[in-house]
Amino acid sequence: MPSHSYNGLVLAALLMVLPPVAVQELSGLQVQAQTAPKTDLKVEAEQLVKEAVQAYQQNDYQAALDKLQRAHAHYQKIDDKRGQATTLNDIGRVYDDLGDKQKALEYLTQALPLFKAVGDRSGEATTLYNIASVLSGQQQPALAIVFFKQSVNLTESLRNDIRGLPQEIQQTYTQTVADHYRRLADLLLQQDRVLEAQQVLDLLKVQELEDYLRNVRGNAQTAKGVDVLQPERQILAKYNELQKTAIQLGEEQSQLLKIPEGSRTPAQQQRIEQLVGLQREQSGQFNLFIKSPEIVAYTKQLSYEAQEQTVKLSQLNGLRDQLQTLNAVLLYPLILEDRLELVITTPQPPPLRRTVAVKRTELNQTIAAFRSALEDPNDPNLKPLAQKLYTWLIKPLEADLKQANAQTIIYAPDGQLRYIPLAALYDSQQWLVQRFRVNNITAASFTELTSRPPTQPRLWAGAFVSGTYNVQAGAQPRTFSGLTFAGSEVESLVALIPDSIKLIDQAFSLESSKKMNAYNIVHLATHAAFMPEENASFIVFGDGKIATVADIGTWSLFNVDLVVLSACQTGLGGELGNGEEILGLGYQFQVSGAKATIASLWSVDDGGTQVLMTAFYRALLQGKVSKAEALRQAQLALISGQQGASGDPRAPATISANPLPGAKKSAPTDLSHPYYWAPFILIGNGL
Repeated sequence: MPSHSYNGLVLAALLMVLPPVAVQELSGLQVQAQTAPKTDLKVEAEQLVKEAVQAYQQNDYQAALDKLQRAHAHYQKIDDKRGQATTLNDIGRVYDDLGDKQKALEYLTQALPLFKAVGDRSGEATTLYNIASVLSGQQQPALAIVFFKQSVNLTESLRNDIRGLPQEIQQTYTQTVADHYRRLADLLLQQDRVLEAQQVLDLLKVQELEDYLRNVRGNAQTAKGVDVLQPERQILAKYNELQKTAIQLGEEQSQLLKIPEGSRTPAQQQRIEQLVGLQREQSGQFNLFIKSPEIVAYTKQLSYEAQEQTVKLSQLNGLRDQLQTLNAVLLYPLILEDRLELVITTPQPPPLRRTVAVKRTELNQTIAAFRSALEDPNDPNLKPLAQKLYTWLIKPLEADLKQANAQTIIYAPDGQLRYIPLAALYDSQQWLVQRFRVNNITAASFTELTSRPPTQPRLWAGAFVSGTYNVQAGAQPRTFSGLTFAGSEVESLVALIPDSIKLIDQAFSLESSKKMNAYNIVHLATHAAFMPEENASFIVFGDGKIATVADIGTWSLFNVDLVVLSACQTGLGGELGNGEEILGLGYQFQVSGAKATIASLWSVDDGGTQVLMTAFYRALLQGKVSKAEALRQAQLALISGQQGASGDPRAPATISANPLPGAKKSAPTDLSHPYYWAPFILIGNGL
């Protein structure tokens, strides 16, 4: 069915391969077993739905409509409300694809009260989204936003309720939900409703993590969903009144259909036929509803209120105060098919929108080329590509950054932007890291964006130095060998930080990880792999065992300020995905209690890593800088060979890039190329 929405037809087809159990609606109720065998009509209806899917995939829309109509008639006869609702929803989507918006709304608005009647909030959310899509296609953006918001808010209310469902249903449900958020954010930005779009973008990050990890339960803040303006509430209230009548008619019909056909009186049969007609009339009233003087007035009022940006976002107001204190801005890029939207929140209200005319395909091709160039110190295209991306991502914000006196960019990358470091963009004179600190976050709603007083480092350091292990994770087995410089890396750090413990190879075991929480810094000089497959990312220990991203979420690291993964690699398989795996690992460490994580986007020469890590910890030991600033100083030390920075990103300082005495000396002598310093990103609260 249509690519822009998960729909009932796909769900109905999926149900046919599940056990004979009625699917639990996503309200958290227990799945109820079907005790009666399926009737011939139900079996035939399911077969018709399957054939409709095939017809649709072959672009034979008329055949699909015919089969869906027949399936719907069967579901009516056996009083299967969910079957009726899913087929009505799909008929509406097919009509929308055919360009018949009025017919589409007629069927979609018939589906909605049926989903409500059976308490299926997931189906309700999907149908609301589909109604919004049709309204958007009719150039009614204000009304479309009302229904998009209602769909997103239902989805947020369901986030914690889908765990008991069969895995197939969970995957179907979440498969395209993130696209729903993206569509709403797109429409809000087109209407310059940036304040609301900021909120949706944050929820989008949460949903993308959910799609990858399957365990993101949100919090009290995300459960509230998107703020609804007063006129929007009034429109929804009026529409709900309209729905009540449709639900009552459906319930009356349902009671009559329970009477065996041979036992019905002529009056009862006549009433059933009347109810069918009344329900169709009811659905036809939606067009009258949206054109009524009252709703038109609310829409005009909504336009004014949205322009005035009167949404009460206490969380965002508090965020501005934090940004003022931190000399920081919050940057949310949103990659769309025809453009790049940059949403930047500064200490001065309101959030700002900057639009860049670049197509998704061109942007992603440039990202892939830049990523490849970053991993090859001899690639002559690196700076031109870095400058091209700078022109798209940072140059449109130059005036905003200057006005905000920004020294830190708190960055929530979108899509394939997660595979490249913002710090390595180039303005034709210098790298971005030479002007700004960069702190990556999964979502503002999951991150404490406040400055934390430095604490005396206590280090737990493990290293995988020798040996070779075959690891089964993700789709294919992988082989990992020890890291030559990992031993000297942790030796240097232990010499630098007196209160520390080092564990090498077999001593660096999965079992030993249980003692990490006694320290405030955990340093893992070992392989970690970001895997695009769902929940497949992992860390290799010195005894050959692994901890998956799911395992990490169960650890207890509430005393840990920082986890450093110094030898990560991204399991791309030659093709960039959507990048959820990059921030997913950082999120799982947040779930376990760790405040921040430093990881690398590609596997770096481990001799160069040793130098960078020594410089990082030297900066951190000064006790006057944040984790984000310490990382920046270490990166500057590699760029210049000797020079670092003090607390102000624009000021020079003297953090040495030289390894400690006793460390191995065979690292490359020139570490100024971004290949050596750029892959390291900080995720979480590094402020």
